[in-house]
Formats: sequence, C-alpha cells, structure tokens
Amino acid sequence: MKTSRRSQRMKRHYARMHRAGGLNLVSLMDIFTILVFFLMVNSSDVKVMQNTADVPLPQSTAQQAAEDTLTVQVSGQSILVQGREVARLDTIQAGDSTVGGLANELSWRRDRRGEPPENGFEVTIMAGRDTDYRLLRKIMQTCVDQQYRQVKLAVESVGEVRNG
Repeated sequence: MKTSRRSQRMKRHYARMHRAGGLNLVSLMDIFTILVFFLMVNSSDVKVMQNTADVPLPQSTAQQAAEDTLTVQVSGQSILVQGREVARLDTIQAGDSTVGGLANELSWRRDRRGEPPENGFEVTIMAGRDTDYRLLRKIMQTCVDQQYRQVKLAVESVGEVRNG
C-alpha cells in the first residue's frame, strides 16, 4: 500500500529528529588548544632551582624569586657547573686565588655567549652552610675574573623570622 505524502513527511521528520547526535570535534579541539596555551603561559611563574640533598643551603628571609642563570655548585668534594664536574676540591692549591678547572669552564661558556654585558654575566653559586669561606671566596674571584660579575648566592627561604 502506498503511503500518503503527509505520512512520508512525518516519517522523514521523525527519522531526522531521533537520530543519534554527532560529536563536533572542531569545537573540542579548539577548547583543548586554548587550555594548552593557558597552561603553558601560566606554568612559567614558578621558579625552582635544582638542588641536591647533599648541599644544605643557608636559610634566609629573602623575598626575591630565583632566576634561571648559570649555576656553580659546591657538592661533596667537587665543583659542578650546570651539573657537570669541573674541579675537585682536593686538587685546589692553598696559594691559588682562582680555581683552574672552573676558570676554564667559565671561559668556554663566556666565549660561546659572545660579548659580555656592561655589568658582566650572571652566575648563581650553590654552596652548603658548612662550606669554607676561603673556598667560596676563590670561587667568587674565579667567576669575577671570567666576566661573571653578577654573583648571587643561593639560599633556602624560611619565611619571616621574628626576633624575641
């Protein structure tokens, strides 16, 4: 039997309205792209310096955030630049005013960076609380001699300390 036009139209309408809905992937991809960019932009606010357990940093009430600079670390019996050993503490002579292996590494890195700025390059020294001051002074003098004049010492923030 032949169906009427009205019944055919109603059948088409019913089929169109009751079909399974599709997922619009373009909108979903746009949302995830925006989310990724948002997280990338906002994740750069946190600065944490790489520290090892064998270097107990001095405690300070400093409020200034850490910057990402060249790191010289005194760890155990060695001096590390960006995690690479450049000198051993037992080979440093008592009469020397600089550290030879550290000077070579800093010179190589300075030459790769090009012309130093007027104030010199920045360097952060991570040394433990029990590091001998004479050794720390030699490291700082070596840095200054190699055009790394903006020397910063890494400390551990403990918040505000109150007297009394």
